Amino acid sequence: MKVVLQYLIAGDDARTIVDSIEDGVQKGSIPNGAMLPTVRALATALRVSPTTVAAAYRTLRTRGVLSAQGRRGTRISARPPVASRPAVSIPRGLRNLIQGSPDPQLLPDLRALAPKLVLRPRLYGEVTNRPQLLALAAEQFEADRIPTTALAIMGGALDAVERVLQAHARTGDRVAVEDPGYSEVFDLFGALGLIAEPVPIDDRGLLPVPLEQVLKSGVVACILTPRAQNPTGAALDEQRARELRKVFDKYDDVLVIEDDHAGPVAGVPAFTVCHPKKLRWAVVRSVSKSLGPDLRLAVVVGDTTTIARVEGRQSLGAGWVSHILQEIVENLWSDAATTKKLQVAAKTYTERRNALIQALKLHGIAAHGRSGLNVWIPVREEGSLITSLSAAGWAVRGGERYRIKSPPAIRVTISTLQPTEAIRLAEDIAQNLQPDRRTHSV
Repeated sequence: MKVVLQYLIAGDDARTIVDSIEDGVQKGSIPNGAMLPTVRALATALRVSPTTVAAAYRTLRTRGVLSAQGRRGTRISARPPVASRPAVSIPRGLRNLIQGSPDPQLLPDLRALAPKLVLRPRLYGEVTNRPQLLALAAEQFEADRIPTTALAIMGGALDAVERVLQAHARTGDRVAVEDPGYSEVFDLFGALGLIAEPVPIDDRGLLPVPLEQVLKSGVVACILTPRAQNPTGAALDEQRARELRKVFDKYDDVLVIEDDHAGPVAGVPAFTVCHPKKLRWAVVRSVSKSLGPDLRLAVVVGDTTTIARVEGRQSLGAGWVSHILQEIVENLWSDAATTKKLQVAAKTYTERRNALIQALKLHGIAAHGRSGLNVWIPVREEGSLITSLSAAGWAVRGGERYRIKSPPAIRVTISTLQPTEAIRLAEDIAQNLQPDRRTHSV
């Protein structure tokens, strides 16, 4: 009863109860992650039948507003798809190591492209994907030994992942994910009504034995990050890719999605678990980390059925990705100076990751960051360390949003972190970690 009064949930049928809860979430009076009453408790408070409340909760779960957690109850999703996404606010004076953005100094200068762009008006009925851009993408995938059975152009990595999932998965389906894993994929699951089944990882990606146990349990898909894994920086090597391929080949009906969001600036080679004989698969390669987050474009390659479904659904909505974006990416991928800059970026990010990992190692603190833009630092407790680091002038992200069953940690984005800063940050982390609170496990 107290929760009902606190959140002002009202209604006398399923529709009005749904409207009341959605309105509360949108206005912020019901916070994200809030625990809601049980079906019976809310039914009693509103003087309706439990069947009515159960129908309302079912509708909200389908829309991604609610997340059912078994015996732990029913909660508002961490990021329900009914409210605007607030900008991340960093208090003045803090060094921002929270957002996983690339270093602007390591991105291509788009102003230099202006003379090369044609930018002619595009009309309905024209070819939606630029053939030369698809050809350049195919060359990249083939160089990494990724089959180019069929290709499509989407509006960014998550857009592609969502469309591939919707091509095969339905509300209530279970999907294997990395744990720790990308928080926005977890949020996407909530919006699609999918259930995340966590699979532990190490520095080389998914662990084969736990993966097979989860696949055996009946999941319909698996999402993995082949390199620059967010938040841990894990990356497949040739041996682990081969081990995982053998596991996936036993479950050919399971859709496999690889999210290669960092691409050429990951700092390690690309390896894949996908091959032409796999029934359902897709590899997504975004340009957001390499060319810039505002270039909302990703190329997805996969089996012909999956790509046909993805493009078919796209044609009924957005239609196509802007040819202005496509032309910009095409020019950048064809430019020798851009290729060189991407090589410099990959080398620089590797140096910055290693600088922090080595500085922490000198204090006896283990950290993970084999590739990508982040370093993952396991700790005993996140909140107090984040507060202490904030007092010392550092803004870092707690690991809770990235974890399902894995232990606590903090994530540090190293994209702009200079080696001298890494030394100071490591000292501050060490100073605020008691020896018995340090951990050397993922």
